[in-house]
Amino acid sequence: AAAFFFGARFSNSMLFASLFFAFARFYPDQVIYILFILPVKIKWLAWVSAAFLLFGFFVNPNSYRMALVAAFMNYLIFFGPEIIYEARHRGEVSARSKRFAQQSRSEAEPLHKCAVCGATELSDPNLDFRVARDGEEYCMAHLPCAETPAR
Repeated sequence: AAAFFFGARFSNSMLFASLFFAFARFYPDQVIYILFILPVKIKWLAWVSAAFLLFGFFVNPNSYRMALVAAFMNYLIFFGPEIIYEARHRGEVSARSKRFAQQSRSEAEPLHKCAVCGATELSDPNLDFRVARDGEEYCMAHLPCAETPAR
């Protein structure tokens, strides 16, 4: 429609490019062989194609730009909300992983420590640790006997 209204030289190549980008979005790791020798993933071909189309967007006249926007509207309508959501979610995930890395313990810090003798799994890897009813952690040698309820 944009080619008709603005008099642009427009072919189906832009529409085919939008379908190619949709395929690259669904199957980014699909491999094709250029000249039956060079394996290239679809996502890299899509990036190169996007670079050429973006270059053409800035170099060509407004009629070409309108035709390009009209051809890619179906892609943007279908994948636009997902792209926006992933961009927002990526920031949240990176912030959460940074917080987790700050709060995680180092490898030199012991996870278990006996409340009586102070032994850790680093001092003796063969020790077993249990948590008693009082909430303290004990090695098996210092584990207090459980009181049996009176009948």
